Amino acid sequence: MAAMGPWSRVRAAKCQMLVTSFFVLLLGLSMATLAALTYFGAHFAVIGRASSDRTPYEAMHRWAFYVGISLAGLLTLGAILGAAATVREAGGLMAGGFLCFALVFGALVQVAFWRFHNPTQVEDALLDAYDLLYDRAVKNLSGTPRQQLLAIQDTFLCCGKSSPFSLLGDVEAGLCRGEQAARQDCLVGIRSFLRTHRNIASTLTGIGLAAMVYAMLLSSFLWFAIRSGGSLDRKGKYTLSRRVPGCQPQEPSFFRRSQGSPKL
Repeated sequence: MAAMGPWSRVRAAKCQMLVTSFFVLLLGLSMATLAALTYFGAHFAVIGRASSDRTPYEAMHRWAFYVGISLAGLLTLGAILGAAATVREAGGLMAGGFLCFALVFGALVQVAFWRFHNPTQVEDALLDAYDLLYDRAVKNLSGTPRQQLLAIQDTFLCCGKSSPFSLLGDVEAGLCRGEQAARQDCLVGIRSFLRTHRNIASTLTGIGLAAMVYAMLLSSFLWFAIRSGGSLDRKGKYTLSRRVPGCQPQEPSFFRRSQGSPKL
């Protein structure tokens, strides 16, 4: 079997770059959706409304949203630049796409490093916000904290929290009555929800890291191909000569021979 020639390799790389750009675009949309759900979703928003602006949860909530939106924007921009550079064979656009991919790769490495060294920081901040609200609701049964606590319980389909001594006071027991008493502990419900959210975010992070490495390799290869060959598909350049005013175009030799030959 004959080895693939250099131009065949370039054409294969162009096709892979277009497919990769489309995949990166989908990845950017997925990260934007996850960031929007993290900030505007019912589960996070109901706790965000109950917590104050100076709590660690609120600061982490905003940080996660801004990072997710920034990564989604860079992914979308890199996908568009990579596809446009492949179609137009533009070295500058390809370099811009490579820069976007490199920035996303660096940011995802930082996110993965932070998650590895602080695996429970988000969970602890969320549970601390709920504990603080729960204590305020127990002390003020008719005020705003109780209404906020009930909203959290209805959103997570949970009720109260278990006591370390398995004994609840009359006030704590009064928060869960009737059908609500059969619901799961809110601490368990919040942990279960965060576990699902964390698994989705970790999956997107891993896919993003692998996709960025592959996109950077393809974009760098195509950039060198553009700079060295000037064209990715054509081996030569074709130019059209100008027509001189007053000159008639020359007829093909076949027609000249036919007109000059004697008739039989």
